Order: sequence, then C-alpha cells, then structure tokens
Amino acid sequence: MYFIKQIKRVLCLFQKEQVTYANITYSTPANLLAGKKILIIGGGRGLGAAMAEKFVNEGADVLISGRNNKMLKETSEKIGCKYLALDVSDVQSHDDFIRQADESLGGMNVLVNNAGISLHERTFFDVTPDSFDEQINVNLKGSFFMAQKIISLWLKRKQAGTILFTSSETGEMADYRPYGFTKAMINSMTQGLACMFAKKGIRINAIAPGVTCSDMTGRKADDDLTFRKNALGRVYLPEEVAETAAFLISECSGCISGQILTCNNGRSINTRLKQYS
Repeated sequence: MYFIKQIKRVLCLFQKEQVTYANITYSTPANLLAGKKILIIGGGRGLGAAMAEKFVNEGADVLISGRNNKMLKETSEKIGCKYLALDVSDVQSHDDFIRQADESLGGMNVLVNNAGISLHERTFFDVTPDSFDEQINVNLKGSFFMAQKIISLWLKRKQAGTILFTSSETGEMADYRPYGFTKAMINSMTQGLACMFAKKGIRINAIAPGVTCSDMTGRKADDDLTFRKNALGRVYLPEEVAETAAFLISECSGCISGQILTCNNGRSINTRLKQYS
C-alpha cells in the first residue's frame, strides 16, 4: 500500500509578522524501488542527494557520483549508498567509470543524469567561449555520452532499463544563456531517445524543476524561501522533486516514456489565463 504523511514546514522567516507555510507531502517508504540498481550522476548534494536518499528509502541500491570526493563520501555515509568520483564532462573517463559503477551495483538498471551547472551570466554579452563550453560539456555533452554508453551496455545484455534526465523549467522558455540552451536540448534528447528505444524496454523521461533549493540557485531550506515568480510564491524543496523522480523510475510509471514532467505548478505554461491568477 502507498501511504502518505503530511509534513508542515515553515518556508520563510518572519517578515512584517507574516510567515509562509507549505503542506509538503512525502510518501511513506513502501519498497517502491526494490530491485532497482541506480546510478546518479551528480548525486553529492542538492536534488541529486535528495533523490539518492529517497531512492535508498524505497529499497533501491544506489551509487552517487560527482567531482567532489569528500562531499560524496559524506553524503553516502549519511544516507547509506555507494559513491564513485566522476567528472562527467571528461567523456574519455566514462568507460572505466561505468565498468566500476556497474560492478559495484551488481548490474545497474537505472541511470539518473542529474549533473548540471549554471554560470548565471547576467547578460547575453557576459557569455564567453569558456563559459559556453563549460556548461555545454557538463549539462549536454556529458549527459549525452553517459546515456549513449549505458544504453549500449543494456542493448548488449538485452536488458530493460530506465533513464531519468534532470532538465529545468528553463528548457521550455526562450533564453539567452547556455544553461537554457542545454536544457532545451535535454528535452529534445529525452523525447528522441525514448522513441528510439521504447521497443527495447528502455524508458526515458525527464524532470524539469522550477527554482529549487540548491547551491546552484543559492537558496537554502532553512532561509527565506519566498519567491514570488513561482506559482506558489516560494522556491521548491529538493525532497518534493525527488518524490516525482521516484515515481518516474518506478514500475508504477511503466507506461510513461518520452515525457518532460515540469515541476513548477504550471509557471511555464503559456496561457492568457495567467493574468487572472
């Protein structure tokens, strides 16, 4: 059975005697991901760490990766998972990394491509060739070739598998920065690969969060999370998005592939009705 518990959290500090609350719903662990052997690229902190914790609690065997070995070790010890260092932009290292990760997990069957960076260029003219390349290499090139290598492994073994990309609401909007371009391309890749490999038993989806607590956004869960541009007037918590991610990699979503599930309460929907909200 799938049980629900309600948790109320204060989401901003007192400001003019007003406080913002949110009723956050977390599913009670129900072994939803038993048998899943999950590799999370970019799992040392933020959303990646929240997903890793959720997946472990749901019975999965999880391995997290990232560039910061110390952070990976601390996170893995906290939530009870494996870890292995990786710079995903170094595609030449992927083969050896995948071999080690696969052996450690005893045969991975889920890939979560979560690694991503944003350099937050203030204007179009602040983008440089170096900042452009860095974001393309991590967000797009690294994710593409990691998926390519792991899908090849699954096809060789004739096994089913699941891939979840982390996109962003930015991928559905016009942008002037490389970060937005990479997320739009992630969305296209998600749909293209899903169509290509559906008959092989490989499902591919993406989550596209709105502004969420992380080092990248500069928002902290224990600080003022008021954000009027979001539909709910606050930034999201990584644990909220992790709930959606767990569903998408579970067998409960077996009929879903090629979908970009935007987690922002409709903020990026282009509709004239917004003027009435």
